[in-house]
Amino acid sequence: MTALFLFFVTVKNMPLAIATTIQYISPIFTVLLATQLQGERVKRIQWFLFGASFIGIFMIKGFDERISFLYLTIGVVSAFISGIAYNAIMKCRQTDHPVTVVLYFPLIATPVMGVACLIAGWKTPVGIEWLLLLVMGVFTQIAQVYMTKALHADHSSRIMPFKYFGVIYAMGIGLIFFGETLPWLSIAGIALVISGVILNAFIKNLNQKLPPTQGVV
Repeated sequence: MTALFLFFVTVKNMPLAIATTIQYISPIFTVLLATQLQGERVKRIQWFLFGASFIGIFMIKGFDERISFLYLTIGVVSAFISGIAYNAIMKCRQTDHPVTVVLYFPLIATPVMGVACLIAGWKTPVGIEWLLLLVMGVFTQIAQVYMTKALHADHSSRIMPFKYFGVIYAMGIGLIFFGETLPWLSIAGIALVISGVILNAFIKNLNQKLPPTQGVV
């Protein structure tokens, strides 16, 4: 709930593609936390790839004046908290059904954010806004269930990189519906973030398939 709230803060104050990219460093935090919580191993070359992804984040900040360090920090914190949540989901794979895990999200989010809405000043949706909220809620629940099933079925390093399709979707939606354009160097930063995480997943998968003496170092 906290990670999603912070993500919406960045969406409101950043171009959609950049807010999504910063949120999608969460697989890095997921894997790093999994080394302590799930016993997953991280190779030395993976640390370099993690570093490359973070350099990409600072490239995005450095070449796009619309991004402040405040909202950049909020985005990174959101990604870190998401990493904690994903590890909690993986911890539940032996004890809870995916639907049960997803059920706890609205059970916590609805009362807490309901009170927050009242404090911040409730604004009743009108017209098509009701339909947009309904569509968002339905598709979010479907996505959450399938993501939870995926995290229950395999290692985080194999599953999380698929989230990066969302960056491509966000860039297209931002351009078509909101007229958002990005500097080329910011696009290069996005590419560096995505490449770092995807290559990390590829190296980890390769190492898991090879005999111990042939693993990647």
